[in-house]
Amino acid sequence: MTYQSGHPRQAITGWVGWVWFAGIILIMVGIFNIVSGLYAIVNSDLYVQTPSRLLLFNLAGWGWIHLIFGVLLLATGIALSIGETWARAVATVLVVINAITQLIWLAVNPWWSLVIIAVDVLVLYAIIVHGREAKTLSE
Repeated sequence: MTYQSGHPRQAITGWVGWVWFAGIILIMVGIFNIVSGLYAIVNSDLYVQTPSRLLLFNLAGWGWIHLIFGVLLLATGIALSIGETWARAVATVLVVINAITQLIWLAVNPWWSLVIIAVDVLVLYAIIVHGREAKTLSE
């Protein structure tokens, strides 16, 4: 007996490459956050804290936050790259959080924050609009 899904097959466009791009970017950002977090935990005395107290936690606390967020981004990026459906929703939430944190850092490092926000917008577009194509291709 052959089972036919009620959902028609979606045509795969060139945007499926952007979904993989989103996955790779999430993996890279996850690795960067892990390294940054470990560095902050081990060498918290080497970071400079500004008088305006932009940091709400001590540096070791921020290190743990970056480490945990980095592991989440890394795992989600891998899952997104192999077409896991749940990864699209999780990646969307993580990328939105990343964009919001970049808005916070806009006063500290404006050019880098603007570049990251632009990449976040591309990643969101790829995941939200063309995320199903990666799942179709992996089947």
